[in-house]
Amino acid sequence: MRAVGIDIGGTKIAGAVVDADGAIERQVRVATPGAVSGIQNVVADMITELAEGEEAVAGVAAAGFIDRDRSTVYFAPNIAWRDEPLRDHLQSLTGVPVVVENDANAAGWAEYRFGAGEGLGDVVMLTLGTGVGGAIVIDGQLLRGGHGIAAELGHIRLVPEGRTCGCGQRGCLEVYGSGRALQHEAEEIARDAAFGIGAALRAVQQRNDGVVPGQEISRLVTAGDAGALEALRRVAVAVGTACGSLAAVLDPERFVIGGGVSQLGEVLLAPMREAFAAAMPAYGSRPVADFAVARLTNDAGVIGAADLARRTLAS
Repeated sequence: MRAVGIDIGGTKIAGAVVDADGAIERQVRVATPGAVSGIQNVVADMITELAEGEEAVAGVAAAGFIDRDRSTVYFAPNIAWRDEPLRDHLQSLTGVPVVVENDANAAGWAEYRFGAGEGLGDVVMLTLGTGVGGAIVIDGQLLRGGHGIAAELGHIRLVPEGRTCGCGQRGCLEVYGSGRALQHEAEEIARDAAFGIGAALRAVQQRNDGVVPGQEISRLVTAGDAGALEALRRVAVAVGTACGSLAAVLDPERFVIGGGVSQLGEVLLAPMREAFAAAMPAYGSRPVADFAVARLTNDAGVIGAADLARRTLAS
């Protein structure tokens, strides 16, 4: 049976046929339409195209809160979906059995099955992008929770009464450990002339109307700039500190770090491990998780969605 994976992003929708070993056999991408109905129609057309008239199942990954039955989108931050019966709509348009999954869960499942978590039983993935996504695999099963919306790791409270988060709370990991947080830290260092290490960041900021773009931070980190490295260290410490608390509850074998920031590799993971050690109860007297960078990068969503569809529906 053919397994199709779809990953709905804010700017593009990716679709693929994925085999049982997690390899992509065929892939397509289109720009994300502005209208909600347009998104559903594009996804339905993509499923139909990739199924090619054969018996198939489809997994659809989307950012948002998905119900326990993997059918309804309670809330999506970037699309005007509220209690949206997405599975039923897509099934009626395509005739193909569909399962809907949170995008971070899909990516985390792909890494667990075929990527940086392969061969392990208990893995936590944090995706450091615009926000912080999360996925938890315990004893080989995705943790979904009583209502289907577990593992929103970006919204654990890290700093009481800290910065305001888009979720409405204050001090969430997302506002300290994401790509957007890295930009915030870099811009703060650039503004603080007294700090003494922000000259290169300040020059970038002046060329870009007061903004320090993420790609410029990455370039400066790679070049060894002290200001950019300090900005990255702050983000790494936030994530590593949160992982210490997560490990106390979940005891994973590995933390897999994905998203655009993860491509900085060991320069990100080294301070993250140090912060984790400082936050982890009884560190040095017990086994602890290791850290690894995600391997499947931009393909993780479609691979995970397809594999979950195969496991859930192809029986």
